[in-house]
Amino acid sequence: MTHLPPPALELSADEARRIALRAQGLLGAPDRRGGVRGVLRRLGAVQLDTISVLARSHELVPYARLGALPRTTVEDAYWSGAHAFEYWSHAACVLPIEEWPHFAFRRRAYRAHAHWHHELPDGLYDQVITRLREEGPLTATELGGAKRTGEWWDWSGAKVAAERALAHGEVVCVGRRGWKRVYDLAERAIPAESLGEDPDDAECLRRLVRLAGASLGVGTRADIADYHRLKGAQVDAVVADSGLVPVSVAGWPHPAWADPEALRTPPRGRHRTTLLSPFDSLVWDRPRTERIFGFSHRLEAYVPRHKRVHGYFAMPVLAGGRLVGRVDPAREGSTLVARQVTTEGPRAAPAVARALVEAASWVGCASVRVERVDDPGTRRALVAEVARAGG
Repeated sequence: MTHLPPPALELSADEARRIALRAQGLLGAPDRRGGVRGVLRRLGAVQLDTISVLARSHELVPYARLGALPRTTVEDAYWSGAHAFEYWSHAACVLPIEEWPHFAFRRRAYRAHAHWHHELPDGLYDQVITRLREEGPLTATELGGAKRTGEWWDWSGAKVAAERALAHGEVVCVGRRGWKRVYDLAERAIPAESLGEDPDDAECLRRLVRLAGASLGVGTRADIADYHRLKGAQVDAVVADSGLVPVSVAGWPHPAWADPEALRTPPRGRHRTTLLSPFDSLVWDRPRTERIFGFSHRLEAYVPRHKRVHGYFAMPVLAGGRLVGRVDPAREGSTLVARQVTTEGPRAAPAVARALVEAASWVGCASVRVERVDDPGTRRALVAEVARAGG
């Protein structure tokens, strides 16, 4: 592990929390001029996921920061024009197009040491590339079928070839049709100035560590590594040259690094009140979320129903710069249903109600219905606040 001099700056836990919120675009006035693409550049990565309850996660992320912007605006920002690309970062993510060169280290790694669990018939990879070159953008279905059977994991040869080409960087996803990736050749879809860059691994890692630090505001080695799923040793090798500043944070058991820009001015401004996707970059790292907010969260979508504690897609509620509860939402016609709500008590009811009513309006629901709340007093307060807020 890299040995650095003792940090010159000590932050309180509260300062670190507010720095993290501002870095994530959730403290202070939102940059509406930059829109969704501005959010994407600020965060560096927006995670994709198949689950759609109120909306898909990549829609919920800009909504949490910018409010009720049209959902078509979100889709257009990601997939209209050469502004973004999909690749493996924290998970499958939308990434700013200017960062294409800095994932070259990962593309090289896939080409050199790819471990695929699907067989690929001889010649099919080249056939897929040829078809894309001759016919233009296509889905896996159009290339010959996405699956062999109805099982989600049983990809067809065409799907395996397209995904392998995407991992290698020969192909990119240029859009979505019914949530299916639309593949095209990188040579057509990536701007020439980005396609022509080929930084070495060290340069790629320095850039991604620097970006992770800026997106986090302040983070430990593990936090920084997790953001783009780097290895700890990769962070160690470049962090001293990344431009991040060593700091210590009261109550944090490990050393940390901060974005120097985040330290220039005190983190002040208006706090956003909103529902957060469980895949939002503010909370996707569960140990960091617990350390900063004292909030333990787990996605239970893949947990058997009888073992769920907070619900299928429990969404943390952010208010006043703190995580004050969870809501497991659903939609029934024109009603947003809060199937299960967990809060820190009746005092959180106004914030939770505001978040619910705003989210309902955004997805076109005319009313909000509150179902299960463990504490009867909190339920009464929440129902009254929802009615007061217009839900």
